[in-house]
Amino acid sequence: MQDVTNLWFMKIVADYGSPDYFFTEYFRVRDDSRLNRKILASITENDTNRPVFAQMIGESIPDLVRTARELCQYNIAGIDLNLGCPAPRVYRKNVGGGLLREPEKVDRILGELRCALSDRPLTVKMRVGFENTDNFYSILDTINRHSIDLLSLHGRTVKEMYRGEVKYNLIAEAVRWLNCPVLANGNIDSAATALKVLSQTGAAGVMVGRFAIANPWIFNQIRQALQGEEIAAVPLVEVRKYIDRLRQTPEALKTPLRARAGHLKMYLNYIALLVDAEGNFLRLMRKTQTEVELLKLCDRVLLNSNENLALAPYSRD
Repeated sequence: MQDVTNLWFMKIVADYGSPDYFFTEYFRVRDDSRLNRKILASITENDTNRPVFAQMIGESIPDLVRTARELCQYNIAGIDLNLGCPAPRVYRKNVGGGLLREPEKVDRILGELRCALSDRPLTVKMRVGFENTDNFYSILDTINRHSIDLLSLHGRTVKEMYRGEVKYNLIAEAVRWLNCPVLANGNIDSAATALKVLSQTGAAGVMVGRFAIANPWIFNQIRQALQGEEIAAVPLVEVRKYIDRLRQTPEALKTPLRARAGHLKMYLNYIALLVDAEGNFLRLMRKTQTEVELLKLCDRVLLNSNENLALAPYSRD
């Protein structure tokens, strides 16, 4: 996730139980673009011992090919093309999820990338459509035609963003339709949900995004669930320690003091609802003005309670 799942977040998550693969934030690709050094660090300085896919976003075919070749000079697991970002400022530029409106353009992009990456894995991240699912099956055919190695599929349209029901039935359709493995994405908020979605869709695995910010233990919990093991509750004091780790990364410490509360709130927007599904913690957190005030609130909520971190599914909708 852009501006959140950087090198330092990967390192923290790895200590709680890494996913099988990491995907970088996306490299923005234009005619004048160069590899973002900060994002590149999540590849070159990554000591998590997990493979890392380099994610790109853009529409200029020559520049996507150029950037992919540049990225292949580094120790990456493969190249991932973003066809799913639902942010309006992104899709209005006809990149990310915006490209789902142009299946012919997607066909040309994937064809050129496949030729350029004949000996490297090429993966795609996408949604089931832009405003509707009219192009869904034609793009699945394109993915088959160009021998894409893995599809991560979010079961909502771009316009739905993170609202409404996830169409897991369409993820199941993609599993049946495609020659490559499919990762199910969308509201994978707990180990229990992951098992349910895997059973319902037949997917090869799940992709977890927002809920890994809320609960960095989730990947280890999914493994425990797959092995039939009991999942231990996470004490709230451990959540408080996790928050401290987020605010003490080199990147966070370089943030000007006046902006540190805002930096930490990026993460707490997700964490708060896992701790308090009623939203009181979230509401109070957003009202704080300084880092000191914010941390005092975290102490009051997380250290003065005997409750455990709730592992039941929840929704931010």
